[in-house]
Amino acid sequence: MEVEFKPIEGTSIRYYQALALLAVHSLAGLFATYLMSQEGIYLTGMTNRVPWGLQISMAIFYIGLSAGSLVVSGLYGIFGKLEYKPFARIAAFLAMLFLIAGLLSILTDQGRIDRVFVEPFTNFNLRSMFSINPSLYSGHILICIIYLWALFTERGRLTKVASLTVCLWAIGTHTGTGAIFAFVPRELYNSPLLPPSFVAAALSSGTALMILVIVGICRLTGRRLDDELVIWLGRRLLAVFLLCALYVMLIENAHRCYLASSHDAGIYFLFGGFHSVLFWVGLIIVGSIVPAILLFIKKTGTSIPWLVASAAMVVFGVLCERFLIVIPGQVHPPDLFPGMEVTGTVVEEGVAHYSISALEILQALGVLGIIGFCFILGLKLLSFAPTEARMPS
Repeated sequence: MEVEFKPIEGTSIRYYQALALLAVHSLAGLFATYLMSQEGIYLTGMTNRVPWGLQISMAIFYIGLSAGSLVVSGLYGIFGKLEYKPFARIAAFLAMLFLIAGLLSILTDQGRIDRVFVEPFTNFNLRSMFSINPSLYSGHILICIIYLWALFTERGRLTKVASLTVCLWAIGTHTGTGAIFAFVPRELYNSPLLPPSFVAAALSSGTALMILVIVGICRLTGRRLDDELVIWLGRRLLAVFLLCALYVMLIENAHRCYLASSHDAGIYFLFGGFHSVLFWVGLIIVGSIVPAILLFIKKTGTSIPWLVASAAMVVFGVLCERFLIVIPGQVHPPDLFPGMEVTGTVVEEGVAHYSISALEILQALGVLGIIGFCFILGLKLLSFAPTEARMPS
């Protein structure tokens, strides 16, 4: 099956309106970041007890989307599955942009932005995941560029090698991101299941994102899209990834509640407040169970509108999961000295408080605006989008 790729025209009023809106979001995010760099990050909802907020949650969300998109794209080159070819270029392009979005989110979260470009590379420490991950991220972007070049030049052997490399690197990158939390000795972080849980969620959200993007581009530009291709991607790939992510997540929480050392923290996570509502309603029901049912029921699983709705719910559920990974583990009081009584401390005791500030929301919109601007501009300048997407005959 020959797939032709061409740039979108990008001459309509709606196209320029979208560019203008994304530019406004970008400027608003830059202003919020500048304000906090001058005044201090105390302007956000973060505190000494909660030093990671919305931006870190968004960072690992974007990095997961990047890894998942790259794996979906790499399947075409590794196995020669022509079904994936219409997605390959867009998925690789998005993977690179979302990795940049993750890095921008981390950058805007820093009190000393100037140190980000020097410290991780001049003070390398193999025992620190914070030190290892910058190398994984920079390598990730470089490999995406090489892989995109291989896709554009249609070099068969190079495409196959690059596809395998990007898939393995993407899984390694997101495993490293999960290890940032998994290797921290705190009750709601420390878990060997957290890295595979990160990868499983990345695969499900990356696949869901591809459904949303390819349907959206084809609908907005009037390009032919074979319904069977979307149905195949949703019922065979997204459904499996979604069940795997749900399984690993449930085992992780059961393991946490089972252990005596983390039982109280596990109960707090599942039934302790607003984050528990977000877990059960946002992640489990809306983000996992409902889309799984819609995908496996034939009537809804073969309907494009329902498949798009299912994909959107999966992406929303993974966004909830990323927030739940970052915040509850900080607000829950850590047991720093197991078996010992702490008689005095300068750290705030009990459950800490965190609420998302308006400036953090502006920063998040700014990062999304920059990436969105680059994406739709890239669609006009380069041949990322297929002229048609259909199942191979």
